[in-house]
Amino acid sequence: MKLIIAEKPSLARNIVAGIGKMDKKDGYFINSDYIVTWAFGHLFSLVDIESYTGSEDTRWTLDHLPCFPDKFRFELRKAEGKKTVDSGVKKQFKIIETLANRQDVDTIVNAGDADREGEIIVRLCVDNALRSEKAKKRLWLPDQTPETVRRALSEMKDESEYDSLAAEGLARTYIDWLYGVNLTRYATIKTGKLLRVGRVIVPIVKAIYDRDMEIRNFKPEVYYVINSSAETRGQQIDLTSKQKFAKDELNKAEDLAKLYNDTGAVVTSVQSKNDKILPGKLYSLSTLQNVLGKKYKMSMAESLKIIQKLYEDGYLTYPRTNSEYLATAEKDKMKSIISNIGKLGYPVKFKDSKFIFDDSKIESHSALTPTYKIPNKDKLSEKESQVYSTVFRRFVAVFCAEDCVAEKSEIKIKVGELEDFSLKGTVILEPGWTKYDDYSTKDKILPKLEVGEEVVIDFKPAEKETTPPKHYTIETLNKYLKNPFKDDKAKAKELEESGEVDDADDYKAIFEGLELGTEATRTGIIDNAKKSGYIDLKKDVYTILPGGEFLIESIARLNIVMDKYKTSELGKALKKVFRAEMTVDESVDLAKREIAEVFSDKYNNPPMPKVDTGKLGQIVGQCPLCKRNVVRGKYNYGCMGYSDGCGFKMGVNICRRDIPISEAARLLATGETALLTDFVSKNGKRFKAKLVLKDGEVTFKF
Repeated sequence: MKLIIAEKPSLARNIVAGIGKMDKKDGYFINSDYIVTWAFGHLFSLVDIESYTGSEDTRWTLDHLPCFPDKFRFELRKAEGKKTVDSGVKKQFKIIETLANRQDVDTIVNAGDADREGEIIVRLCVDNALRSEKAKKRLWLPDQTPETVRRALSEMKDESEYDSLAAEGLARTYIDWLYGVNLTRYATIKTGKLLRVGRVIVPIVKAIYDRDMEIRNFKPEVYYVINSSAETRGQQIDLTSKQKFAKDELNKAEDLAKLYNDTGAVVTSVQSKNDKILPGKLYSLSTLQNVLGKKYKMSMAESLKIIQKLYEDGYLTYPRTNSEYLATAEKDKMKSIISNIGKLGYPVKFKDSKFIFDDSKIESHSALTPTYKIPNKDKLSEKESQVYSTVFRRFVAVFCAEDCVAEKSEIKIKVGELEDFSLKGTVILEPGWTKYDDYSTKDKILPKLEVGEEVVIDFKPAEKETTPPKHYTIETLNKYLKNPFKDDKAKAKELEESGEVDDADDYKAIFEGLELGTEATRTGIIDNAKKSGYIDLKKDVYTILPGGEFLIESIARLNIVMDKYKTSELGKALKKVFRAEMTVDESVDLAKREIAEVFSDKYNNPPMPKVDTGKLGQIVGQCPLCKRNVVRGKYNYGCMGYSDGCGFKMGVNICRRDIPISEAARLLATGETALLTDFVSKNGKRFKAKLVLKDGEVTFKF
C-alpha cells in the first residue's frame, strides 16, 4: 500500500481523480492500492528564539541576540496570533502520523508542489511522523490533469533523487529565519517601531526607495540638439542628430546646424525586404504577471492566485516557473495539446525550434502552457478568462501555422563625413499569428527616395529638457528582480522578432542565484511589503511610502547591509547547495558571519532617540495655510483639510529623526522648533538644526 501525502487538499483531490475510484474517509481517501492524504501547506515552522534560550519572557530584548542555533528545530504551526498549535493543523498531522505508521503502508510518496518549498513541506511531515524506515518516492507533477497524474504515478523516482532540492529548501528556510528573526528584532528594538528586515524584502523596498528618491531629487537640465524637418519631393523627412549640447552651448549648436546645412545630405542606401516576425516567447510566471499587470492592472498577488487556481483546476501547467522554454522531452506532449487546440479551429502546427525547446534554459519547470484540458469559458470568471486566454493565445501564436510577414525598409542618409542617419519602417503584409496574440506596431511607411538623391535639410537647434526616471511598474520591477545587475538598456526589439534572442545572461543570472527572490516567493514578499506599509501599488505603478522610507533609512543608520549584492551572494550560495558544491551548514555559516557583523557593536550603537510623537488623531495645532486642525497621522502631522486640497503636512520622522509632538505644536504656534539633534543626512552624517515654517513649507535652520 502506498501513502501519498499531498501538499494541500486541492492537489489531493486531483491525485484521487487521476487514480480513479477511492473511498473518502475523515482526512484521507483510500482504495486497495493507495491512501491519499494532505497537509495544509506548511504544517511545521521553525521554533522561535525563546525555545532555544529557555526564556519564558517573550519581550524582545538584545540579551539573546544574535541567536545562532546549533541545530534548527521545527514545531507544528501555531494559530495566527496565538501561542497554541492550530487545531486543524494538529488534527491533520495526527491523521498523517497514523497513516504513515500503518503496517500495510510500505511506501510513502511525497506529493508536495514541484519546487523546493513543496519538497520540504512533505518531508518535514514524514520526518516527524514516521517511526520506522519505509520506502520513499516522489510524485512530480508538471500539471494536475488526471492523465498527467496517472503517468507520473507510473514514473515515480526515489525521493533521494531530490535530496539536493530539499537541501536548498532547508538552507533557504534557515537563512531566512536567521535574517528575519535576528535583524527584525534588532532593528525594532533600536528604532522603537516594528521593522520587517528580511533577506529579500529589504532589497525590493530599497529598489523602489532608490528610484523614488531619484525622481524626488531630480532637477531637469536644459540641453540642445539639432534637427531637420524639411520636404524632399513633397515628402517630409525628419532627422535628429545624436550630438547634444549643454544649456550654455547654444552657439555651438547653431554653428553645427549651419555646417550640416552647408554640407548637404545624400541618400547612400535604400533597402527593402520581406521578413518573418516571430511571436513572443512562451510565458514564465513573471513575464505573464508583467503582461497581466500592464494590460489588466492585476497585482502580482491577484494574478498568481488566479494562475494557481487554473493550475489546480487542470487548465494550466505548473505556474511557478522561471523559464520561457519547453523541454525537448515534452515534444510529444505538445503535439497532443496542439492537436486538441487544432480541433477548435485554430491554425496551429508543431514546430521544432530552439526558440521554443531548449533544455539549457530550464532549471526545474518548463514555460507556462495550456494543458489538453480546455475550460468552458462560460464557467470562468472574467479575470480567470483574461488570465487563461493570455496564456492560450500566446501558445497559439508560438505554434501558429500562419507566419507574420512584414516588409522592413531602411534608408541611410549621410551628411558629408559628419554624421549618418537611418530611417526604418515596417509594414505588415500578412498578419499571421498577430490575429491571435497581442502585437503592438504601427505601419510606418518610408518616403520614396533613391540612392544618390540629395535630401533637403534645414537643421536648427531645438531646446530639450532632461526627464526624471520613471517609477517602477510591475513589469520593470520584475525585470530588475530577475537580473538586478543587467544593463538597463533594453535589447533591440527586432532581435526577438527575428528569433535572434540573446537571453543567455538572464538565465545565467537565474541559475547562479543572482535574482532577488524567486518565481515561487517574489509575489508573496512584494505583497508583504505592501501590507507592511512600505510600498504602494496603484494600477501597475509602485511607489515608496513613509514607512518604507523609515525602514530603509533606519537600517542604513544601524549598519544593516541588505542590498542586492548581499542578497545575491546568499542566493548564489543556495544554488551551490542545490548543485552539491556547498553544504547546508556552510551556507548557513555564511549568513551567520554576515549577521554577526551587525551585532559586533550592538551595545555601542545606542538606540535612536525615543520621543513622544503623540497618538493617532491627536490635535497638534492650527494649519498655517487654512487654519484647520493639524492632527497626528500614521506617518505625518497633517492638516485635516488635506483631502480637500490643503497641502500641508510634515513628517513624524524627518531625516531619520522622530519629531516630538510638542515640537510640532511649537512649530505651528511660533514658526520654529527648539534646536534638535540627531538628524542624519543622506551620506550618514549627524547634524543638528531647528525646523522652521516658511510659506507653509517645513525647512531647516542651521
